[in-house]
Amino acid sequence: MAAILPSIYEQMSISAETTDGSDRVLDLKLGVSKFNYYEDLFSPTITAQLLVTSAGKVFGKKGEELDSAYSGLPIRGGERVSITIKNNTDKNIPLEFDTPEKYFYVSNVSRLYGDGSKEIFSLDLVSREAITNETSRVVKRFPKDAKISQHVKTIIENNLASTIKESDIDETVNEYGFIGNLKKPFNVLVWLASKSQPEKGLPGYFFYQTKDGFKFKSIDALISEGKENVKAEYFETNYRESSKLADFADTEILQYNVIQNNDLITKLALGQFSSHFMEFDPLLGTFTTQEQGKFTLDDITNKSINLGETPEVPKLLTDDTTQNLGTLPSRIISMVTDRGVLEFGADDVKNSKPVRWQRQAYMRYQLLFTQMVNMVVPLNTNLIAGDIIKVNFLHANIEAKEKDRKQSGFYMIKELCHHFDPNQSLTSLTLIRDTFGEVT
Repeated sequence: MAAILPSIYEQMSISAETTDGSDRVLDLKLGVSKFNYYEDLFSPTITAQLLVTSAGKVFGKKGEELDSAYSGLPIRGGERVSITIKNNTDKNIPLEFDTPEKYFYVSNVSRLYGDGSKEIFSLDLVSREAITNETSRVVKRFPKDAKISQHVKTIIENNLASTIKESDIDETVNEYGFIGNLKKPFNVLVWLASKSQPEKGLPGYFFYQTKDGFKFKSIDALISEGKENVKAEYFETNYRESSKLADFADTEILQYNVIQNNDLITKLALGQFSSHFMEFDPLLGTFTTQEQGKFTLDDITNKSINLGETPEVPKLLTDDTTQNLGTLPSRIISMVTDRGVLEFGADDVKNSKPVRWQRQAYMRYQLLFTQMVNMVVPLNTNLIAGDIIKVNFLHANIEAKEKDRKQSGFYMIKELCHHFDPNQSLTSLTLIRDTFGEVT
């Protein structure tokens, strides 16, 4: 099982500026006890964590003797970390964060242990843009005749001053004018994602970062593109199919557990089947009535691109025909209009009132969590958050060795962690999908 074998740290160094303006560089690769790399659809930045064990004398790259790795550099936050992890199989690609646009930076440091002869400390790492986000504010006026996707590109380039060469941004059809109001860039970008309408499919975007750069992608685009280019296929232990025996070791599910499987009460609390969107206008003192603001699952059924079968509203075993989960709003969602943040005159623009998109987007987001599964597989550095993979689970009757066709099928990677330690290399996945069933 080659992919599970330990990986080689080609480069694992930390740099800090000294009082004379020069860089002091410390090689950490011999002391790394654990390295975890993280991506998440709901996180605007990639993160990582280093656990370092240091014993004996410590030297910088220029040969100077330091008191210790922790205090000799010293490590105080903001230091630049360069990382290159060699691929452990021909199918895995290296993890490379060793160029100015990809360096990690220390966001937090914790000394866990120290006795004079040995020290253990942990480094929390973030991308440079995550630090810039805390020191930058969006202040400009964005024109009402420009698409949201163009605004996203502008904020990434100007407010985040991103050095990432290329971002993957799905074009939107709706135009939107607004004022930044001194908000942080990440907050504005996530806010715009909830208001965006793609060229094809339903509203509902994610703004997130992977090792490949920033992504501003619609849910339906992620699904349609992902199903056409499935990144990986995995099989539950003991699952055998003659056509899939090759390279089975690296496609075996090492561990999994179901976190959520069609939780009815949670879905009702979130208003997944039917909701009342109440929009309040503070200037006019008006709000949408229940009938005006009502939105149901039927409004998006057959309009969205799904990972499994067509979503359905559960039917209650009751004689009372008025108790229909798809018609009675189970949640009231209140929001204030964007008056005060819109560009002057934007109210007259056809697509400037995004509540119509937000209703659909909200339900589209919630639908994605119909099923949620945690899964551990051999290291696969080709995967990124937002990828679509295919998973094959066994039927409860293990002796039959038959596939469970309701639980198996396409899943979206909500978050991932590439884990490295001296003994093994693993990838941990949190998977989500909007419907049950296996479809081609």
